[in-house]
Amino acid sequence: MASDAAAVASRSGGRILVDQLVLHGVEAIFGVPGESYLAALDALHDAPIRFVNARHEAGAANMAEAYGKLTARPGVCFVTRGPGATHGSVGVHTAFQDSTPMLYLVGQVPRGELGREALQELDYRAMFAPLAKWAEEVIDPRRIPELVRRAFVLATSGRPGPVVLSFPEDVLVEQAVVADSLPYAPSAGAPAIAELARVRERLARAARPLLLVGGGGWSAEAARAAQAFAEASALAVVCSFRCQDYIDSRSASYAGHLTTLTDPALARRVRESDLLLVVGDRLGDVTTAGYTLIEPPVPRQELIHVYPDPHEIGRVFAPALALVSGSTAFFETIEPVDGTGWAAWSAAAHAEYLAWSRPAPGSWQLDLAVVVGQVAERLAGEAIVINDAGNFSTWVSRFLPFHSYRSQLMPESGAMGYAVPAAVAAKLLHPGRPVICFVGDGGFQMSALELATAVQEELSIVVIVVNNGMYGTIRAFQERAYPGRVFGTALRNPDFAALARACGAHGEAIERTEQFMPALERALAAGRPALLELRVDGEAISPVETISSIRARAAASGTAH
Repeated sequence: MASDAAAVASRSGGRILVDQLVLHGVEAIFGVPGESYLAALDALHDAPIRFVNARHEAGAANMAEAYGKLTARPGVCFVTRGPGATHGSVGVHTAFQDSTPMLYLVGQVPRGELGREALQELDYRAMFAPLAKWAEEVIDPRRIPELVRRAFVLATSGRPGPVVLSFPEDVLVEQAVVADSLPYAPSAGAPAIAELARVRERLARAARPLLLVGGGGWSAEAARAAQAFAEASALAVVCSFRCQDYIDSRSASYAGHLTTLTDPALARRVRESDLLLVVGDRLGDVTTAGYTLIEPPVPRQELIHVYPDPHEIGRVFAPALALVSGSTAFFETIEPVDGTGWAAWSAAAHAEYLAWSRPAPGSWQLDLAVVVGQVAERLAGEAIVINDAGNFSTWVSRFLPFHSYRSQLMPESGAMGYAVPAAVAAKLLHPGRPVICFVGDGGFQMSALELATAVQEELSIVVIVVNNGMYGTIRAFQERAYPGRVFGTALRNPDFAALARACGAHGEAIERTEQFMPALERALAAGRPALLELRVDGEAISPVETISSIRARAAASGTAH
């Protein structure tokens, strides 16, 4: 916290801003420097905040988003005006869709040039209106303490998300006398005793209930409390899209997660359930399989929806019972329910999960299912695993178990290029834990040079690039609609291992399954960032199908265009 003397002394707007960030507990900022916020950079020179100099604003924003996921505190990203702000907007969108607290700071043209379309000028309030919880331009340095505190509160309260503040260049230079604010505190709802009684009454009447957890605003304490409640009540727990680390997969209550390649047995179980207790998740299209597992507006399952933001409850689905509450407050106050009547149903759900998640070796020279299983066995739940977007990710989602909250990071927004920047943030926060990221060849090339950031910051992440020479997800859709007519989805790739070495990282290429484990051990022992390139057969497009099988099915069904 700034000293009392500093609070009444004349300071530049940049110094006032940085003092507020220190006051609110910011320890790291991710960004790319720009002339529009040089005064803030100068203030950071003397501040106890680490500035991570990313290679691209999209990488910086994804680092901040991952930081917010891992800490439940706003990850902070600072970018310059125009191209800087637009480049980083992908990370703001991910923070919005993933309900992750973020503070996105943007340099702006001087106040005297506003409205003239000066070099790189944009209206950030209009631009970020659909991407953020709030976007504001700070035109008076004396209001910086007020608006920064409001940004932190909004980013962490209700449904968490990103907040954008833009600062004209001269606002950061101008001197002002203003007192610091007070440290922010998130605002979270809690359930009433009568509401909890109604939840327990409805659960007690059910025969096939499921607890579905996910979304933002969680904590390790909330995850432990949720698991304890489920186990004491013999409830089967389902995790929403890319939230499978919320419950220990070894728990007898764990039934799997709803994703782009959901276990058919789990999908059937969701359809057949007679009550869904949904806590923390907003029930998006992937979790609900395009709104078919749970159908709007009134689901056939009795729906109890516990969510921290009243504006989200009832927006798509009409719940039979709604509670405005944070996940932590809900699970720390609700008492278990006698689950004798549905214990067998829950046990069967866990058995189905175990069967679905067991890797079965195939005939591939480099078998991704076996590789993922070996990673799981070697790391034994100790690592933080980041999974980028793409078809390759389905192997990781299906075959890699997670044992503790926030041991897994994935972009629910489906944005490619997330994994390497997120790994940088994860290793910064947890230098003593292994940090492994899986990324496809297409996604890696969208943020490849953040590997150089990891080298500069001395963060020994391990990047596993799954190279199948294509945009795999789009190729799969293409083959279903236009079998055999490949266009625009092939990739001619560089030597990724050589690229890693050029950045100063350890790099190896792997072509056979038996080469993987020795290479992984060398990567973990390298003492610097490492990249392992897996040169896989593109025919293996997912764990359950090949390109040939997709073509054959499309031809047989007559669905091809």
